[in-house]
Amino acid sequence: MRKNISRLAFIALALMLVLSACGPKQTATPVATEAPVVTEAPVATEAPVVATEAPADDGGFQIPDVVEGKFNVAMVLIGPHDDGGWSQAHYEGLVYIEQNVPNVHTAYIENVPEGADSEQVFRSLSRKGFNLIFGTSFGFGDPMETVAGEFPDTMFIHLTGIKSNFTNFGNLMGAMEDMKYLAGMLAGARAKADGNMKLGYMATFPIPEEIRLGNAIALGMKKTCPECTMDVRWINTWHDPIIENEDAASLFHAGAQVVFTGADTPAVADVAQEKGKWGVTYDWYGSCKVDACLTAPYWVWGPIYSGITEKVIAGTYEPGYDYFDADTGALGLFGFMEGQTLQPGVADLDPEVIAMVKDTLAKMLAGEFDRFDVFTGPINDNKGNVVLPAGQSLQQVDLDAFPEYGLPCTIPVCMKWWAEGITAELP
Repeated sequence: MRKNISRLAFIALALMLVLSACGPKQTATPVATEAPVVTEAPVATEAPVVATEAPADDGGFQIPDVVEGKFNVAMVLIGPHDDGGWSQAHYEGLVYIEQNVPNVHTAYIENVPEGADSEQVFRSLSRKGFNLIFGTSFGFGDPMETVAGEFPDTMFIHLTGIKSNFTNFGNLMGAMEDMKYLAGMLAGARAKADGNMKLGYMATFPIPEEIRLGNAIALGMKKTCPECTMDVRWINTWHDPIIENEDAASLFHAGAQVVFTGADTPAVADVAQEKGKWGVTYDWYGSCKVDACLTAPYWVWGPIYSGITEKVIAGTYEPGYDYFDADTGALGLFGFMEGQTLQPGVADLDPEVIAMVKDTLAKMLAGEFDRFDVFTGPINDNKGNVVLPAGQSLQQVDLDAFPEYGLPCTIPVCMKWWAEGITAELP
């Protein structure tokens, strides 16, 4: 966390100046000293309450009630809570709060679209009296910012965005680029061993997060397969099983041997199983369920969420820009974590590759290798330009921003470039 804290402080100061915000000094996301070994979905003794769609004035959703005398936590999900990916991982984090934080009531609303509908949902939850509200999609940022200004006594935590008011609206994200980098190593080695040195990346929306993760894959790929290339398809959705299946098939038809996804379902592995190729799923440990799945970079949100909840209850949480690394125990690489076994497509790879991945992962979990190490030069873009010279690292603002955001990052260091080996154009 050494680099994490110093650089988070830098970006907090920079963003405060740019956004004309003020507030207390940010703190790092609470660290889980011992992450749970997850082998199956956790079961809450008292499950979170689900709100269903209804012809109501609250964006078309039935808003759940709070429980008097308890601390009430709500979560707004972009997809279904059992999507086998992003939303399921967050839902299980909510279950973890229910199981581990005393006197807490939890509820969630699923399938909430970004935009005006979500703003009304956040406002209605606030009116109901929820004390802490998590919004789990990039496009919830502006609506949450608006509602947070109307309800200063409610704490709002937004996932994956770039905004905070430093009082009751904070930003939360983790360094998934750590795990994507390792998965890129495995995919590059698999493609090289198969004699088809072409990867594919099914990206969602053209935002810094998706480009950052794609670049991390490519940087890992080049470690084990310098000759490999990676194509990119933009699908412009977070969760659409039909589109995800079609575009995964398109990448395989275009010649990819291994396809990654930035979306929510395990479609890439399911399609790979049909075609005798390989997929890398995302978000949830349970998504890697077929032999054609090489691995899955995944989230373990429970310890992070429960730590935040406890601090909000105690009045000690200071919202800002919380960006955690693998040493929190909140990130995983399926097949390589305690109690897991290697997937078939990984088990027969070069033992030196497996050792390199395991060694790098161990350093990540010990806090000796982090996202700034992933993005340390020399790095060239796919146009032959030097992004970073040897020994220079990206700062947090570079990881999060495009130049158009008005934040203090500069071309070509802002996250608006494709790494060497990616054959796509920027969106």
